[in-house]
Amino acid sequence: MKFVDEAYIDIAAGDGGNGCVSFRHEKYKEFGGPNGGDGGRGGHVYAVADPNLNTLVDFRYSRRHEARRGEHGMGSDMFGAAGDDITLKMPVGTIITDAETGEVLYELLAPGETITIAKGGDGGFGNLRFKSAINRAPRQKTPGWPGEKKSLKLELKVLADVGLLGMPNAGKSTLIAAISNARPKIADYPFTTLHPNLGVVRVGPEQSFVVADIPGLIEGASEGAGLGHLFLRHLQRTRLLLHVVDLAPFDEAVDPVAQAKAIVGELKKYDQALYEKPRWLVLNKLDMVPEDKRAALVKDFVKRYKYKGPVFEISALTREGCEALIKAIYQHVKAQQVAEQAPVEVDPRFAEPSDS
Repeated sequence: MKFVDEAYIDIAAGDGGNGCVSFRHEKYKEFGGPNGGDGGRGGHVYAVADPNLNTLVDFRYSRRHEARRGEHGMGSDMFGAAGDDITLKMPVGTIITDAETGEVLYELLAPGETITIAKGGDGGFGNLRFKSAINRAPRQKTPGWPGEKKSLKLELKVLADVGLLGMPNAGKSTLIAAISNARPKIADYPFTTLHPNLGVVRVGPEQSFVVADIPGLIEGASEGAGLGHLFLRHLQRTRLLLHVVDLAPFDEAVDPVAQAKAIVGELKKYDQALYEKPRWLVLNKLDMVPEDKRAALVKDFVKRYKYKGPVFEISALTREGCEALIKAIYQHVKAQQVAEQAPVEVDPRFAEPSDS
């Protein structure tokens, strides 16, 4: 299936049905009175977060979505039926934005979350509504209210705890395949991932985290080189970034340190908040470096890169060093989850008085 993480759609809720002017007509009933019913409500448009979807491709080819209008009121005190609602299924992590103003309207962050993105119009009043002691034969009615119409931009940001960042061919796809249930395309020749992959990493019973692999970033992405910055949006909700570096590139003239610095520079150009996220260094493909040269190569890289954070030396192909990396990631993610759930301390001066 083609991966699509951005789409534009037009939605229209149903208009309300019109009210009815009608009078009761029966033999020997000279003054039957008004019996015109109200119109029915127009159908609403809902959006629901479906955990079984991971792309917006359905909305790329189906842009117009309309709910049915409410039926008109009728005589004999009959109210019009409400129009059928429609529900649009979207991936978890979808952001719904007003296409004209750019205002973020909704975010679908939890599986099964349902929101109303366009309300149907209320039905109009029939003349039965206008009956009173001084108005025994009203001929008034009101039309139904129009339903909401919107032009929306849908943007998908995958929900993951950890994001993999790095140049094409750094071994990110091999790493996510080695530590999770994801099965991205992997080959023994240079190529780049074309769309994000998500994988669940099982650490132990009821212990897991989600990792996201995005297409490789190259220098000049901010000017449109390669696949540009498009897929960096999928790292904005992560708690931790793993900067995967290829220590044994195919081209020996390539300097891994220069590549790593270029990635960080592009990250900063795209989003300062993303740049400031916790970022660990993962030095990959050590299986392609002779054992007697690994320590010196790693030491030289860290020194020239001027990096002071956590450093992990791994081989995604042979899984060497992956277990230690997985355990460290889980501890970091768990600590952040606990911190996010911790109660906020309240100044005693502003605390609510107790009942005692």
